[in-house]
Amino acid sequence: MESFDNVTRPLKTLIESEEQGSLDATIPEPARPASCDINIKDTKLNGTTTPFEEQSVTRGLANHVPIFDEGTEAGDEEPNVAESFERTSSPSTGAQRSRHFLDGKIGDDWVSRMHKFSLYETSTRYYMVGMDLLEQRFRILKIERTSELDDLNISEDDTVYTKSEMNELLDAVDDGNKSSGGLKLRCSSWGLLGFIKFTGPYYMLLVTRRSQVAMIGGHYIYQIDGTELVPLTSTASARTKSEKNAEEARFIAIMNNVDLTRSFYFSYSYNITRTLQRNISYEREKLQRGSSDGRDVDHNPMFVWNYYMLEPVVSLFKNAFDWCLPIIHGYVDQSMISVYGRLVYVTIIARRSRFFAGARFLKRGANDLGYVANDVETEQIVSEMLTTSFHSPGPKLYANPQYTSYVQHRGSIPLHWTQDSTGVSPKPDIELNLVDPFYSAAALHFNNLFERYGAPVYVLNLIKARERVPRESKLLTEFTNAITYLNQFLPEDKKILYKAWDMSRASKSRDQDVIGTLEDIAEDIIPKTGFFRNGKDAESGLQLQNGIARTNCIDCLDRTNAAQFVIGKRALGYQLHALGIIDEVSVEYDTDAMNLFTTMWHHHGDTIAVQYGGSHLVNTMATYRKINQWTSHSRDMVESFKRYYNNSFLDAQRQEAYNLFLGNYIFSHGQPMLWELATDYYLHHSDPRVRSNNYNYINWFNPEYLKPHQTPSAVVPKGVKNPQVNNYDDYWLEYYRPLAVSSFSKIFSNKMKSTIRYLPFRSIQGVQYNFSPFVVRVVNEPDGREKKPSRRKGVTIQEPSDIQSEDARSMNSFVDSSAVSKPIQNWLQQPPSAEKHPPQTGIMKAPRFETSDSPETYMANNSHAPSKAQLIQWSLDELVYESLHPSVSAVEAEEYERYINHPLKVPLVVTSEDTLAAGFAGGAWIKPLTFRICQ
Repeated sequence: MESFDNVTRPLKTLIESEEQGSLDATIPEPARPASCDINIKDTKLNGTTTPFEEQSVTRGLANHVPIFDEGTEAGDEEPNVAESFERTSSPSTGAQRSRHFLDGKIGDDWVSRMHKFSLYETSTRYYMVGMDLLEQRFRILKIERTSELDDLNISEDDTVYTKSEMNELLDAVDDGNKSSGGLKLRCSSWGLLGFIKFTGPYYMLLVTRRSQVAMIGGHYIYQIDGTELVPLTSTASARTKSEKNAEEARFIAIMNNVDLTRSFYFSYSYNITRTLQRNISYEREKLQRGSSDGRDVDHNPMFVWNYYMLEPVVSLFKNAFDWCLPIIHGYVDQSMISVYGRLVYVTIIARRSRFFAGARFLKRGANDLGYVANDVETEQIVSEMLTTSFHSPGPKLYANPQYTSYVQHRGSIPLHWTQDSTGVSPKPDIELNLVDPFYSAAALHFNNLFERYGAPVYVLNLIKARERVPRESKLLTEFTNAITYLNQFLPEDKKILYKAWDMSRASKSRDQDVIGTLEDIAEDIIPKTGFFRNGKDAESGLQLQNGIARTNCIDCLDRTNAAQFVIGKRALGYQLHALGIIDEVSVEYDTDAMNLFTTMWHHHGDTIAVQYGGSHLVNTMATYRKINQWTSHSRDMVESFKRYYNNSFLDAQRQEAYNLFLGNYIFSHGQPMLWELATDYYLHHSDPRVRSNNYNYINWFNPEYLKPHQTPSAVVPKGVKNPQVNNYDDYWLEYYRPLAVSSFSKIFSNKMKSTIRYLPFRSIQGVQYNFSPFVVRVVNEPDGREKKPSRRKGVTIQEPSDIQSEDARSMNSFVDSSAVSKPIQNWLQQPPSAEKHPPQTGIMKAPRFETSDSPETYMANNSHAPSKAQLIQWSLDELVYESLHPSVSAVEAEEYERYINHPLKVPLVVTSEDTLAAGFAGGAWIKPLTFRICQ
């Protein structure tokens, strides 16, 4: 590594090189592989580059623009927008301390991971300055903006600078470019997502806003809240033809249809593309190999949604993931269960596959590579937070026994089938496009499941079995035949376990218990697949999950989410039991813990449904439990209409955006444009001209994948006597932030949704209340036809005095116990903005100010005037008191009494049937009527 103890010589060389328009003397440009050279004619889109704000970097803090509104209540420990690098020309003592710190920590081959970035620009280059969490290590990246052949020309400087050295370096760059406008701050970001190009120059995609959504082992998971697409062009670039500009603008418009601010997540130090079991096993394997390199990660390309944009830089950078962030698409949520002071974190991570991804009716079944539509891996992590990290005391690296996880899978039926959505029918006919007697697509799919999760694979098929017009039942027969064919070649103890059940028909039946049947299925699944529990070895409680529960219906949305929830509920009981939280392996419905868990899975299902189907869940757990059906029926109808509208009018645009973002479509001269394609079939299937024909239809599986998973024991690396955790895991700095001052209101664990946070403390004073989150609060009875009929028929007439006394008893009972028995699902269903204010625990009599607390008495007893908040509170108390205790005059009370008693004094008109019959017979009516009176 180049020494920077003497800064005079590098700066002199830097200034001289800048005068010649080059920084190669300071930041050497590494040789790029020939495979990365993309030779396409240079083009520039009119209107894509706007004049940058004149912002000189030499003024330091005087030029700093506030990037975080301190008045906002929902803030994280760090601002959602990254702060730019603080430019100053004066050295500080902190810089000297950081130089001493660097000298003692950094080796020749060690490179620091960056967490915040500032993008500067000159007329010909971009300079990205990265800084670590402590803002003591700084690095720089040079990106060319004037490449004529549209090559991606990037130079990575391996030198780690101090703050003062980085200031001098940027000052030198600014001085060398004074004639062309100097060095300007372009933007600040939290990370680089990659580079992408359409018809002309490359674009750089940056994360500009983020928010914390979960914390696992001291490592934060962030959701992307804002991005910026920066073109790698300069004002001096050659202009292209107008039609090329129009094409580029249309590609950018399609790219903007991908809303990266919804359901995209990343982490700096935790591999969210893999399961917890895989991450722990991989880290232990590294320890056995004697490797302590934190940059040695094992990302799963199946779930890295910016994989295409990272391809150009992975081969160019020495340490690409020090700068770039792999992201997943799906759902991440975390909540906390408080068990008498013991905190249990429940985390749900859903990872959507980037293969064969798309909209509902446009992506069905499987492609010829075995990838299925709507492929989502859902992991629930349950951990007791006695300690934060993955390590146990000792230290025993990656051996904390308080972490458990369970993984499920959902995906479309792995056959070649489609639905034509061009008509007006909300349920188009299902067509089997290819009849394969060897079921090659299904074989590839299940072999991939064996590779990822092991054996056995438990298939829960929930499609309809009986229909007047066969639709889903077509696939039932074919899928059953596929499982039967594939099973005949598998070993007896590794066969695919298959369960087909018509859940839709059962939910409409009066004599079938949908939830009870799913509970029985879940109880059969969990012992077969097992779940993961961390530990040093098997003797200390280490357990591994071998196998997977694969659930599907026709869309893998409503029925699938309900079934996966029940399986997850059963797994939650096993996980809590393994942690010693409960003494049984089941958790009852309508408890605080289960209401919290239900809401998390409901939001999980809604998110997955929006991504694939275009609307929220149509049928929720309340639908299948048959509670609140009258209130949920209208919601289900609205969601059905939204799903139909999106599938009919918006799915084509969404599919184009998927294909462009994921790199399924790559622009090439002489080829049709993306919007000119009649179908995207060839973008998602392999080329038949290069397809391999050496596929074995009998030995379709890899025997290595059927072996049980093994995890090495937690051992100390060879040659290390006193292992330090910070040499293997940097969670400490990320979680505790020793140099930052954090308020409790902004700490993530304090903002997390919890069962203890919304207990009705005010209403349980003097009342015996069970604080356990596993106690049933409300027993819900089924609605509609499932409700037991009333035994008494007819009408019971009560006197007014009886009604008044009954109302009084009801009101008193409600005031005493309503808030105590109120479940927490009301606040769980509220939007996030409503969580800033504690929910009301019931309609209770508000405390009334006594005479001494009135405004007049307050002014007499105090020298200063009451505040605005006190005046508002007094007014509100008076309004509530007058509403509960109305006062009327004697005349008004007498009038009200006459109004109440008026119906009791109205005389009844009594008629005789004989008199009425005589009137008819005598021709009393204009038109005589002939009728018979039945006695």
